[in-house]
Amino acid sequence: MAYRLGVDVGGTFTDLLLLDSAGGRFWRHKTPSTPADSATGILTGVAAICDQAGIEPSAIGTLLHGTTVATNAVLEGKGARVGLIVTRGYRQVMQIARSFVPGGLAGWIVWPKPVPMAALQDTVEVDGRIDGQGAEVAALDEASVRAALELLKARGVEAITVSLTNAYLNGDHEARIGALAAEIMPGTPVSLSHVVLPEMQEYERTLTTVANAAVRPVVGRYVRSLRAKLRDTGMQGRIALLRSDGGLMSSEKAEEHPVSLLMSGPAGGVAGALWVGRNAGLKNILTLDVGGTSTDVALIENLEPRRTRTTEVGHLSVRASSLDVKTVGAGGGSIATVPELTGALRVGPQSAGAVPGPAAYGKGGVLPTVTDANVVLGYLPENLLGGAFRLDRAAATAAVQTIADALGIDLMAAARGIIDIVNENMFGALRMISVQQGYDPRDFALMGFGGAGPLHVNAVARLMGSWPAVSPVSPGVLCALGDATTRMRTEAARSFARLARDTSEADLLGALETMAAATVAELVAEGVPEDEVTSLFEIDVRYEGQAFEVPMTITPDVLRADGIAGLLARFDEEHRRLFTFNMASPHEIVNLRAVALGRTLDLPAAPLEPGDGSPAAAKLRNHELWMDGRMQPAAIYDRAKLRAGDVIPGPAIVVEMDSTTLIESGHAGTVDAVGNILIRPEAH
Repeated sequence: MAYRLGVDVGGTFTDLLLLDSAGGRFWRHKTPSTPADSATGILTGVAAICDQAGIEPSAIGTLLHGTTVATNAVLEGKGARVGLIVTRGYRQVMQIARSFVPGGLAGWIVWPKPVPMAALQDTVEVDGRIDGQGAEVAALDEASVRAALELLKARGVEAITVSLTNAYLNGDHEARIGALAAEIMPGTPVSLSHVVLPEMQEYERTLTTVANAAVRPVVGRYVRSLRAKLRDTGMQGRIALLRSDGGLMSSEKAEEHPVSLLMSGPAGGVAGALWVGRNAGLKNILTLDVGGTSTDVALIENLEPRRTRTTEVGHLSVRASSLDVKTVGAGGGSIATVPELTGALRVGPQSAGAVPGPAAYGKGGVLPTVTDANVVLGYLPENLLGGAFRLDRAAATAAVQTIADALGIDLMAAARGIIDIVNENMFGALRMISVQQGYDPRDFALMGFGGAGPLHVNAVARLMGSWPAVSPVSPGVLCALGDATTRMRTEAARSFARLARDTSEADLLGALETMAAATVAELVAEGVPEDEVTSLFEIDVRYEGQAFEVPMTITPDVLRADGIAGLLARFDEEHRRLFTFNMASPHEIVNLRAVALGRTLDLPAAPLEPGDGSPAAAKLRNHELWMDGRMQPAAIYDRAKLRAGDVIPGPAIVVEMDSTTLIESGHAGTVDAVGNILIRPEAH
């Protein structure tokens, strides 16, 4: 069973990519998503792509799936009702929270405080106490525990969170409460904070565990249903879900630890960009994943995506590893408006979505969107998805004309204004993950994917100074490709909280190696051969007195060779890059994590047949589009007929089944050896 199937569920389409790991062939398919039950759309896609490849579902050895089930449960407030058990005196931990208000000065005047995921009436206290060194000060009062559980049972809570003071040092009390919960409330999922996040800081540990409990029933039902339906088709292979940090976890582990899936959807695109980068010889990449509603951006340095210890979804910010992805409300369905108050053009964040969609879709939408502007300007030909989907140019023109009338300008200027603004919005998001993190965007290539990424990548690369602008092969299903080519990942964490000068290398390595052994054993238990598992260490360091840490990733061999002094030197260098200064204060080692990784799929991209440099054989027809303030002659090319080495002068449009690439005037796109289009200014 050498076949791997990547599945990415989006708001409009479910993307599938089937890989023959032995032969390197792949098949791709897009099918409409089914929001009521994502599994229905997945099963439809599995049947279609297996038929396309001429195989049975039983031939699929591994199904790898990026999902937004956990994300949507949080955003839509559809998580489970959570009962929270805390140490006596800490009942208001979720209400007190942190004194941080987003936004500018005086933001507190209008900021609506988010409703805690565990309500105060569903929070109960128990007696017993662990001190700051992990010793038992007061024994757990089981009578109070039983009373608390009976109260939560009577209130109808659907999931239990146990988060006791200092449990990250000693989880015995939490474990006993978990056992009593299984006895009194059988079948109710229980999340223990010392298991979910064994790190200090009571609020963050409690919030993360509550979030895990809130989405656990939702994710569990989805995963079990999907697994059962796939088994009914004859597919007996392994099912893995994409974690927020870009690794994979088994579907069984995902049921227990769904907080690791909150950014599963965007992580697939970054994983796909890594695969493209390895095959195209690109090491530093900025990603531009443009969908119908939003754009996700991330930074990859030396083929390693930047990660963060905080996962943010809406107002929720939990302590869980994730790729550092920023999202803005700028996509193909973003609606253009001219508010009466300002009289200035605005694009997004409201979106027409899939229903009714842009006016050009002919599904009843009448509001002007980015897609409509691209159609009016001639950037988006009328035929999409290989001719299976035809755009309504007249409807798009009528919608954009409303913006032109409101601004008192001509149609084309209004359409180009919409595109310029959405490009600036994308530019702003990219600056957040590059310039504001101390990176020079001119040192990176910009890779555009998703349904609309290649339409905007040339213009945004010009704003960023990031060359080449890359349109990868099959950009519309790159997230599914990422799902299919990533590797298993798990981690263990604990707080350390010692000054570096008081820490011996033996103590540090001993703690890390103990955790590493546990993570390796976990992957081996999930079917990963032990000789294919590698380990990394992540160490959070800060200056004494600081309230935040900088995570440092280091291999075991480097840590042994360079010691603590080498680690601190790397921290000082990273701190200066991020914040432009260092401090004379002593260093503090705060948290430790051991990460175990499975083998990366060594799947080379299929080489493209060499051409003679001319794209003439791929030309479909002549075309006209609006650019640089005037109508210009252009050409439309069929990507499937391009050959390696072909150079496409702009302005030009390259069409394929799942996306459209725009090459602007003054630029040229070169097809590399594996089919990626690398766009650069003609002077380069």
